[in-house]
Amino acid sequence: MTDIASLQSQILADIAAAGDETALDAVRVATLGKKGSVSALLATMGKLSPEERKVQGPLFNGLKDAVAEAIAVRKAELADAALDARLASETVDVTLPPAPENGGTVHPISQVLEEITAIFADLGFAVAEGPDVEFDDYNFTKLNIPPDHPARQMQDTFYVSPQADGSSHVLRTHTSPVQVRAMLAAGKPPIRVISPGRTYRVDSDATHSPMFHQVEALVVDEGIHLGHLKWTVEEFCKAFFEIDQIELRARPSFFPFTEPSLEWDMRCDRSVPGQIRFGTGNDWLELGGSGMVHRKVLENCGFDAQKYTGFAFGFGLDRMAMLKYGIPDIRSFFESDLRWLRHYGFAALDIPTLDGGLSK
Repeated sequence: MTDIASLQSQILADIAAAGDETALDAVRVATLGKKGSVSALLATMGKLSPEERKVQGPLFNGLKDAVAEAIAVRKAELADAALDARLASETVDVTLPPAPENGGTVHPISQVLEEITAIFADLGFAVAEGPDVEFDDYNFTKLNIPPDHPARQMQDTFYVSPQADGSSHVLRTHTSPVQVRAMLAAGKPPIRVISPGRTYRVDSDATHSPMFHQVEALVVDEGIHLGHLKWTVEEFCKAFFEIDQIELRARPSFFPFTEPSLEWDMRCDRSVPGQIRFGTGNDWLELGGSGMVHRKVLENCGFDAQKYTGFAFGFGLDRMAMLKYGIPDIRSFFESDLRWLRHYGFAALDIPTLDGGLSK
């Protein structure tokens, strides 16, 4: 027992003396690794008699647990110290003019949002906003997705604990509930709005993020048809990608809140590796989904579906930024890397306008 106590004291001293995570990991390998000192003790258990195992087993396991806990505590201490050191080194005196290397830039997502807003403002659209934590009723039910609808399985949803009144909330999976709020607030058409904002789904890889950005457009009035939808998508793409001619291809799709539902592709050229050109070529690039607003959605919002029709479409802001500015990985948007922002960011005075140019 004395040998175990001495070994534990020595290991704990080595852990406390570790000055960085590399040194701490070396202690971990030397003790809990496959050939570590603690692992070697545990390996002798099979050679002990049953009576000896009853005595030595708790001691060996206690040593292992104490070492593992001490390593975890020290690792947290080192991480906190590293963060404090980083914060101290990055401290900026906001009363002084910024040094050139510390100059801020506008995030590509913010820039693209401003570009899209400028385009739709020129087309006569207003901007509508809503909460990120949304009623289940607005996010699903009023959009023709009742509780037992299989379409709920299409989206990996973050659910929030039920409220005191029993109502159910979610982190919105799209910005479509903002359209519901816009229709309920308006009371009657005409309605012409875009709804940009953050959305949330349980998904993460190079082209997906659990938090991402969408922009959706909604038009409701008398006599609205698919031709209006196609023209709006065309004009938006021409302005956003800053090209004179585009060619769109519509594919039938399914969305519970639109009928008929369409997905749009735009002609492009990928013949040069690492580059993509729009409006020419033999390839097609998927843009986003759209369709005519489902009559049940109109009725759920108090509109006469016999009198009014409408269209809606939506694109991912992050994906549009990746396409336009050649950004390869969506996860980079959320890493707060100043080097990345200096490369892809925009000057604060580069305000996008249709007459002055969207991207300067």
